[in-house]
Amino acid sequence: MIPVPGFEGRRIAVFGLGRSGITAARALKAGGALPVLWDDSVSGRMQAQAEGFDVEDLTVADWSGFAALVLSPGAPLTHPQPHWTVGKAAEAGVPVIGDIELFARAIAALPESERPKVVAITGTNGKSTTTALIGWVLKQAGLTVHVGGNIGIGVLALPAPTPGAVYVIEVSSYQLDLTTSFAPDVAILTNISPDHLDRHGGMKGYVAAKKKIFRGANTRKYVGVDDAEGAAIFEELLDDGGFVNEVSVTRPLLNATGAYLHEGGVAVNTFDLDGQMIPHKVVDLSLARSLPGRHNAQNAAFAFLIAYDMGVPEETVVEGLLSFPGLAHRMEPVGTLGPVRFINDSKATNTDAARQALLSYPSVFWIAGGRAKAGGIDDLADLFPRVARAYLIGEAASDFARTLSGVSHQISGDMASAVAQAAADAAEVAETDGPQVVLLSPAAASFDQYPDFEARGEAFRAAVLALGATPAATA
Repeated sequence: MIPVPGFEGRRIAVFGLGRSGITAARALKAGGALPVLWDDSVSGRMQAQAEGFDVEDLTVADWSGFAALVLSPGAPLTHPQPHWTVGKAAEAGVPVIGDIELFARAIAALPESERPKVVAITGTNGKSTTTALIGWVLKQAGLTVHVGGNIGIGVLALPAPTPGAVYVIEVSSYQLDLTTSFAPDVAILTNISPDHLDRHGGMKGYVAAKKKIFRGANTRKYVGVDDAEGAAIFEELLDDGGFVNEVSVTRPLLNATGAYLHEGGVAVNTFDLDGQMIPHKVVDLSLARSLPGRHNAQNAAFAFLIAYDMGVPEETVVEGLLSFPGLAHRMEPVGTLGPVRFINDSKATNTDAARQALLSYPSVFWIAGGRAKAGGIDDLADLFPRVARAYLIGEAASDFARTLSGVSHQISGDMASAVAQAAADAAEVAETDGPQVVLLSPAAASFDQYPDFEARGEAFRAAVLALGATPAATA
């Protein structure tokens, strides 16, 4: 745990007792604060009481006595309308912050010589894999590395800071909106495409939230430039000065520093004897254990640049990239059944993420659906020729079926049925056409049938193994 100083003996309102909220309360208490907790869920309040926290109904509390409100990132700060706690905080002049801001203040309170390095990653897609990949590479180099934030362990539940340690943290737009002083040593923006627009009042607000990761004047900045928003942010950061690097997997960076896709691998620019920039291929991604597809080339490019810029030798970085075991629920092989492979991409909750998965295979038996986002799967129409057959689940099944009117598909309804049907069809095709892939890449949120994408991915895994598939770890 990372104790949070600066609020000793002061009452701090904490609303939302999920992973980040209860962790923030523990860290505040460890730093000497007096957290006062509340949640709309009775079970959340009962857990807090069982841990000995002061649980008080914040709807009737005296807000004038609070030094701050620590708000769960799941509660809206501004849109579609501010959460009721935000309104009460504003009336009382109480600042509203989140767990990432508490983490930033805990690090800033340390003497400069004792502060760890902080690498922060955000973006619409790819941020979880990039976070895990950077953490893996740095660990293989022998560094003390702690990985968490919006991925895995809440940031304040990570081990307390020690000199020389590196925190690699994923940060969501919701979390960034709740920061005021967060300024990591290294900041990465993987990409930007429309997502969570209801929570940010539109694309402008969403982009503004993402840009907060670059707040630090001395932050080393890395930006994916393959989308219009990322390219614009890169140019803006260049004009502001400081250390800025770009990453592209759609074009070579002929006149710039950065990393890009070249001949199926990650390349960086070097200079020949005449002073001309030439590509230096640093890693052949076809040899990597768990980095298929162009989107993973982007993740690898970020990881290479960050680790290399932190002083890790090139050969060590390459070894780390090639040995990366992959991220659960993101293009994760879960098993094989004869000539059929099963890939769990449950984390693909929007079409941009599903696009990367579909691009990774020439033909798939595709399981999709859940709670649809705006636009459904219309944006994926150009990839429908890659779909041998689609198996649709959840609330979006009927809408997705209409979009797939010219594509072989069926409404399966639930995960177990979809997996069994896809496996049978893939096995039949494999008899004549060779090995096939069953891909879960929902292009939709999970909340209609599951509490989160992790539970959905585990349901897929269970259904695959129930068919008698050999788990990927022993395949």
